[in-house]
Amino acid sequence: MLETTWFLLWGVLWAVYFVLDGFDLGMGTLMPFLAKDEFDKRTIYNAGGPFWDGNEVWLISAGGVTFAAFPLAYATMFSGLYSALFLLLFALIIRGVSYEFRGKVESAGWRSLWDACHVAGSFLPALLLGVAFANLFYGLPLDEQHVNQGGLLDLLNPYGLLGGVLFVSMFCLHGALWLAIRATGDMQTRAAAMAGKLWVATLVLVLAFLAYSFVHTQLFGNYMKSPHLFLILAAAVAGLLASRMYLAAGKYWKAWAGSAVFILCVALFGVVGLFPAILISTLNPAWSLTIANASSSELTLKIMLGVALVFVPIVILYQAWVYKAFSGPIKGEGEMEY
Repeated sequence: MLETTWFLLWGVLWAVYFVLDGFDLGMGTLMPFLAKDEFDKRTIYNAGGPFWDGNEVWLISAGGVTFAAFPLAYATMFSGLYSALFLLLFALIIRGVSYEFRGKVESAGWRSLWDACHVAGSFLPALLLGVAFANLFYGLPLDEQHVNQGGLLDLLNPYGLLGGVLFVSMFCLHGALWLAIRATGDMQTRAAAMAGKLWVATLVLVLAFLAYSFVHTQLFGNYMKSPHLFLILAAAVAGLLASRMYLAAGKYWKAWAGSAVFILCVALFGVVGLFPAILISTLNPAWSLTIANASSSELTLKIMLGVALVFVPIVILYQAWVYKAFSGPIKGEGEMEY
């Protein structure tokens, strides 16, 4: 029971991270396409500036839960996928530094350098997260000792790349909607128009991803056994449709909420489809890591559950305050910090 609880919490933590940091990554990726001048660039930085570091607390939490609740899976994942995860962390560090360093020197060249770092540090994590999770859903070449026999290039298979492009598209849609909330004037209009185009791209990609998953993975196995689980996919569809409907009506907060539900349910779709496996072996299903053979002791899981029940609500309350205090429209230079 505890293993199942922590598996679901593990999935929820990753899903929440995708929702919250997804719009930051999306806005950074879209900067070359939406920002026409310095004011536009600063608008994008300030639209995400008060939130990005708090959002990444969920990434740390998801990684921490993987380490503490499923240490064998953590060891396999972070050794076998070392190169990809190193690139991901390096890109996230560069993006974080760009927020602070960009305004330190009054030089166009200096700002352009950090703008490029910000774009790369936003695009690469979105792509790599999608590639990584698609490969988790598909399976990895784990041997009997749970050692990944593949390398970085093996992750760049058609299904992995499709997952990466889907994540980039989802996050860019999410980011464009957030920018429509926080920006004003022409920037808001351009962000909303971009969101409309990205909605179509995301719809096509998610349908392709689901079709590929149905044919080439076992993700739908749990859904066929328990049809009520299709409510997760129904909620994802409802969120995506709601985002389009509210975007057309100019209700950007509700459109962003619909996008958030969509991203959350897409992530949970994959996690629920994996259960009870955490890492699937494509060499031999018996060599897969599951919640039964990869979890920590019952005592460890109990202690962690107590810690989570205390600290997770604190994090949620703090972030709720930050979003309430800083999520209003950016109306001028006087409201910009970055």
